[in-house]
Amino acid sequence: MDWKIELVTLPVTDVDRAKAFYVQQVGFHADHDHQVSETMRFVQLTPPGSACSVMLSTGITEMPPGSQKGLQVVVEDVAAARLELIDRGVPTSEVDVQPWGSFVTFSDPDGNTWAVQQPPSRG
Repeated sequence: MDWKIELVTLPVTDVDRAKAFYVQQVGFHADHDHQVSETMRFVQLTPPGSACSVMLSTGITEMPPGSQKGLQVVVEDVAAARLELIDRGVPTSEVDVQPWGSFVTFSDPDGNTWAVQQPPSRG
């Protein structure tokens, strides 16, 4: 039996602001935006090429905004990904080269943090 992680919660203070950041600046695809009730809203976003999505919501999680730390996406070219983020107005770190990969990091407006990794070449 496969156990797949397909949805991760991102706790945010303002769902509209976070959705705009992730779609317009980071480049995620907006999959769903559903107002379940007056107090519950569910927004699902997916990074390009990913099988795992993120959920922005109100009334669903008890995690405080900004408490999701260390989410990671993997890319083929971290330097190109960094330039793409910078061109869209997302402040990023410099490229950090380690034996286990090269990384850049960024945060969303609430302080949830991300790492973008280019795995080491397998040659």
